[in-house]
Amino acid sequence: MKIIKYPSKNQWPDIVKRPHLDLSQLNATVKNVLDDVKAHGDEAVRHYEQQFDHVSLDSLAVSEEEIEEAFRTISTELKASLELAHHNIAAFHEAQRFEGKKIETAPGVDCWQKSVPIEKVGLYIPGGTAPLFSTVLMLATPAKIAGCKEIVLCTPPNREGKINPAILAAARIAGVEHIYKAGGVQAIGAMAYGTESIPKVYKIFGPGNQFVMTAKQQVSLHDVAIDMPAGPSEVCVIADDSSNATFVAADLRSQAEHGIDSQVMLITNSEEMLDKVKEETDRQLQKLPRKEIAAKTLENSQLVLVHDTDEAMELSNCYAPEHLIIATKDYEQLATKVINAGSVFLGKWACESAGDYASGTNHTLPTHQYALAYNGVNLDSYNRKITFQHLTREGIESIGKAVVCMAENEQLEAHAEAMRLRLKEIGK
Repeated sequence: MKIIKYPSKNQWPDIVKRPHLDLSQLNATVKNVLDDVKAHGDEAVRHYEQQFDHVSLDSLAVSEEEIEEAFRTISTELKASLELAHHNIAAFHEAQRFEGKKIETAPGVDCWQKSVPIEKVGLYIPGGTAPLFSTVLMLATPAKIAGCKEIVLCTPPNREGKINPAILAAARIAGVEHIYKAGGVQAIGAMAYGTESIPKVYKIFGPGNQFVMTAKQQVSLHDVAIDMPAGPSEVCVIADDSSNATFVAADLRSQAEHGIDSQVMLITNSEEMLDKVKEETDRQLQKLPRKEIAAKTLENSQLVLVHDTDEAMELSNCYAPEHLIIATKDYEQLATKVINAGSVFLGKWACESAGDYASGTNHTLPTHQYALAYNGVNLDSYNRKITFQHLTREGIESIGKAVVCMAENEQLEAHAEAMRLRLKEIGK
């Protein structure tokens, strides 16, 4: 773990810098797979499932019998946990419903917005060493609340052609009906272009490895929208002398186990706390099943000592973390100063794990400093805002001459004439 003490502001750009994600070398490989899926549909998807997931599939669609079996297979405790999480996620996203307001911008001119759900959305759920069944709830629940007519879920099968039962159970709880055995680039291509089995969608959501991320970027250029650009997962913890070092270390460690490219940062104004967290992190690491992955991540982690919590907050805003934990005694005050972050956890009891699973907030968040400009997935992610305007005769009188003047000065004569004709009709 790299320790940085009292860095000057000209050092901050290096501190907040992420490892460069050079996806260019993947572009050709990904493009070939996408082109093949576009041209050959199911045949290509099955071919790449054989090549990459080492499974031969007669059918890509998950049957109702498989879903029922999965629901019976998972433990009662896990089922109850999924239902609790789904309830909280639904409650949080229900509160985000948009209520448009009609505004009279000028006499006789009414303008308003209507929120309309995206009709067809695709959800990609990784199924590798850590099958993300929680992501099913995070993506499917707001999609259902938004009113998306068709929700398509793709996730890779194992070598027996089976989907992780927790993924299928979560899909059942969230109300997803169309589930397909497809992973990686071929799944993104199938949802972007459509195949004989897998419907084309209008927007794709979900995390994945570098191949999946590259595929999402490529299909977003011409064929389909995506949720957001993304990089490796990350957490920043702000701590002071009142923080619980054991809790802080656990939060750093939990983020580190995501993958070797994850990002972990501690910012504190207490040298004693910094030392305690480092010692505690090393101790806890020895008990972790995914020890090797976490250890690799922690090698690249940063423990930063600053003068006070205001400086800590300023550095955090510069870093723009995916997850921000403010575990200081003045967390309420610091919360008002958050400008750039994906999701914020306040106080010593608010571990990142709560938001990852069951507090209700969405865990699909901007990484790699994208929190400077992007927000995480929410109900709006599944909707479009359509604007309306209604003009009466009085409305033409109110804004007509201004419209003609502006159109003429932009040298768009047809625009000007469309309004002139209406002004002439009312004798103006």
